[in-house]
Amino acid sequence: MTRGEPDTRPSEARLRLLTTATRIFYAEGIHSVGVDRIIAEAKVTRATFYRHFPSKEDLILAYLREVHQMDRGMVDAAIATNPSPVDSLLAIAGSIAENVQSPGFRGCAFLNAAAEYSDTDHPVHQEIIAHRQWFLDTLTMLMTQVHEETADPAARHFVMLRDGAMAAGCLFNPALVSETFLRGIEGLLRINTESQSTESAR
Repeated sequence: MTRGEPDTRPSEARLRLLTTATRIFYAEGIHSVGVDRIIAEAKVTRATFYRHFPSKEDLILAYLREVHQMDRGMVDAAIATNPSPVDSLLAIAGSIAENVQSPGFRGCAFLNAAAEYSDTDHPVHQEIIAHRQWFLDTLTMLMTQVHEETADPAARHFVMLRDGAMAAGCLFNPALVSETFLRGIEGLLRINTESQSTESAR
């Protein structure tokens, strides 16, 4: 950074607050965790908290955006390292399956938050919908390259399989849930790939 150039890096205190909130909100829920708990575990003052997050809602939105960036990074990496759309979709599914089997897995952060914020006009609910729309749009783009005519329903099918795996993964055997999920995705891609091959042969 040159002299006179503003430092745009997030402060250490803000990062500590966001990291703490991300860990606790995901593990224990949002409504049940108060600001005082976040402040205490992040080891900051109340004034510091409110300087970075004017309200708890601002912190919740920042938490969801942080999780979105993590999900986006995973998807972008899968696409960047797999030029074939089928391989990209399989890589995305593989990352989801790994997540389901990871220590401390408690389902989808966005589905969990949606259960606590059902009001469709609430900013938190709208943040959830924006994330899910991004994910669906990304899958639709990839599915279009596999078989354009069935891209929309195929992408929705992928999302539903993913949602089921995320919900079941913290209730039942996560390895079995992941295996079932991956088998479903492989079948979905096989059907759509075969449809494209059949049409191309005509």
